[in-house]
Amino acid sequence: MDESLQAAAGARHRRSDVFDTDCPARSILTHVASRWGVLVLCALADGPQRFHVLRDRIGGISEKMLSQNLRLLVRDGLVDREVAPTSPPQVTYALTPIGTELAEHLRGIVAWIVARSPDITAAQERHDATRA
Repeated sequence: MDESLQAAAGARHRRSDVFDTDCPARSILTHVASRWGVLVLCALADGPQRFHVLRDRIGGISEKMLSQNLRLLVRDGLVDREVAPTSPPQVTYALTPIGTELAEHLRGIVAWIVARSPDITAAQERHDATRA
């Protein structure tokens, strides 16, 4: 293989390697794996919801953070934003097919965290006790 083909193959590999800073998947990972991204996607797995319902469902999220996360997830093609032509406009958010696929995986992770939180909390307490 000549050098230009090797260089192109190397560049393609780096662009598909999430550990590489230039990988496009890295920004998607940031959106999806953030605390709010996970919670928004898991909340929407229960079905389409209006903004205020999502805000009330996700304790501690500000309207600004919810708006930012929804905007990113819509851009990433994971969430659909539907505006009903009413006065005032009614905006509903729902998972796209790939968002639904992703949310299934995230719900598994969240369920594991909830199930294992007593073990993790105990480990944290043991760790903290040795540091005191």
